[in-house]
Amino acid sequence: MTSTPSSAGPSSLASSSKPLALASTASPSTTVTPEEAEALPSPAPPPVPDPARPPAPKPSSRFLSPEITSYFIAGGIAGAASRTVVSPLERLKIIQQVQQRGSAAAYEGVAASLARMWREEGFAGFMRGNGINCVRIIPYSAVQFTTYEQLKKLFTNNGTRQLDTPTRLAAGALAGITSVCSTYPLDLIRSRLSIATASLNAHLPPTTPTASAALSSSPPPKPKPQYTAAELTMWGMGLKVFREEGGLRALYRGIMATAAGVAPYVGINFAAYEALRGYITPPGKQSAWRKLACGALAGSISQTLTYPFDVLRRKMQVSGMRNGGMERYDGALSAARHIVRTEGLAGMYRGLWPNLLKVAPSIATSFFTYELAKDFLVGRNT
Repeated sequence: MTSTPSSAGPSSLASSSKPLALASTASPSTTVTPEEAEALPSPAPPPVPDPARPPAPKPSSRFLSPEITSYFIAGGIAGAASRTVVSPLERLKIIQQVQQRGSAAAYEGVAASLARMWREEGFAGFMRGNGINCVRIIPYSAVQFTTYEQLKKLFTNNGTRQLDTPTRLAAGALAGITSVCSTYPLDLIRSRLSIATASLNAHLPPTTPTASAALSSSPPPKPKPQYTAAELTMWGMGLKVFREEGGLRALYRGIMATAAGVAPYVGINFAAYEALRGYITPPGKQSAWRKLACGALAGSISQTLTYPFDVLRRKMQVSGMRNGGMERYDGALSAARHIVRTEGLAGMYRGLWPNLLKVAPSIATSFFTYELAKDFLVGRNT
């Protein structure tokens, strides 16, 4: 029992003495004279943080980080709020874009058309298509704002560089293309629902009665409804288009014209809004009315410059509606040639006035609501 520690002691001491010996033998070779120490470069001092510039936030490694989720939710809320407040004008714009020019049943004038819509269809007519519009705009706006925020971080190296106007235009254009490609079938169905119940065919001449019908004392049969109740729903209209007009391809009819119009529209919208914010809402003057004015002006500028693309989009979306008496076009260029030939260049801006009445409050509400919701949600996650 006592022999084990006595035998292990010398070996352990010997092993522990080897590093000491090595250290003692190596110390003369590593000795530095005072002259050599002065010649060596001094170590760099640690970086001092600049109090005027806060450190850039580190990007999250998670795809659905709390910050990205906040952008997504805030964008969806902003989209739903902005579209609901202008639903009657949104529907009127679509009707005026696609109706036949010069028809007796045409919707003419904003006030008269809204009064007619209320008289013929009531409050349901004002909200016709708004359900599908909100179903579409919530993911559309959420994807658009989230993509724009992430692209801004990418283009500015996570906020360390200044974002210039061309970069804002590029980020907005890419965000617009991403959002429209994600939700385009819902936009097409929304357009169909908006005009499905509008009395656009009242100008068609009545059919000439036959001799047998003239001699018959029975009353003429009631006209068959153009759409069933099931077809006036989002799912029903989507199935109708899919089944009768060419499957999945029909649900994406007009997407090229739409993307061509949405890219510059969203790009100009974001760039104009952020540029106007620098002039209208300087530090100390960031009231709610000033922010709303920035959104209204930005939306009006971008919509006016890109409105012909919006007309082509609607024309392509309702092209060949069997129950609507609509022209059928082979493509966006075919539709543009037909509009210019039959209506002139003014046809490319048909419905612009009610659309500006809609866009100004819509974009103002969208940006204002988005910033409120984003600040609230991001503040809760920090």
